[in-house]
Amino acid sequence: MKNQSSQAALASAAARAAHLIVDRAPHIFADTLAVRLLGELGDQLLAYQRDHGGHPALAGARAQAVIRAQVTEEHLAAAVASGVDQYVILGAGLDSFAYRSPLATEVHVFEVDHPATQSLKRERLSALGATPTDRVSYVPIDFEIDPLVTSLTAGGFDLARPALASWLGVSMYLTSDAIGTTLDELGTLAPGTQIVMDYLLPAELRDAAGQMYADMVGPTTAERGEPWLSFLTPQEVGDLLAARGFHDVRSVGQRDALPDELWRRDDALQPAALSMIAHAVRRP
Repeated sequence: MKNQSSQAALASAAARAAHLIVDRAPHIFADTLAVRLLGELGDQLLAYQRDHGGHPALAGARAQAVIRAQVTEEHLAAAVASGVDQYVILGAGLDSFAYRSPLATEVHVFEVDHPATQSLKRERLSALGATPTDRVSYVPIDFEIDPLVTSLTAGGFDLARPALASWLGVSMYLTSDAIGTTLDELGTLAPGTQIVMDYLLPAELRDAAGQMYADMVGPTTAERGEPWLSFLTPQEVGDLLAARGFHDVRSVGQRDALPDELWRRDDALQPAALSMIAHAVRRP
């Protein structure tokens, strides 16, 4: 992903910010800081969303971004309630959890991402006057080549205590070898560690809406230097996680990830069989 990784971060933040502006209530997820983290690009990106928010590509991007954020923070809240106090965000991008959520005071947050993306984020936080606390650690990494656990421990991560690791919007940009390597390392973390990751479905498991999104968005991501490299089935993800000591694996699609009442909508936001979110727990 190299220095282009910040483009995906911007797109995801724009989708989260636009959800509160373009889509009508009930809202799925409220990222109240995303628009400010976008900086100068925010007005441009949100103006485009306002003008074309009903387009399937933009609506699909918003759905994907807010569903995975909501599901992840629900799992995090449950994990914290059970005693977990370390939160690892793999491919953190412009994730705003550490700077907006009351739950952030209960965990040490480790933001893991490419140095170029982290530099952009820290510049934006500085411009906002938001100074990270000592409970936020930035861990620079290139997922294709850098060892994750070594990088985490250098950032102050305690290998003796469990964590929740979120891995959102990343796996599709990685080779199968890089995915396996990262999961190998997560599989060495303490028992009780949880993982939440999303992944793109292969064409044969997509519905018409999911295939339309892939046809429209896939070529665009490739043109900007971020091609989709991996597509996985729920069985494949379950096998990958089980092989690393993760059990109780459950994958949910967009529709099943939310209560039915959130899908009783009169706007463009609709579920698609495009991506899934897996959750699993590492057992002894």
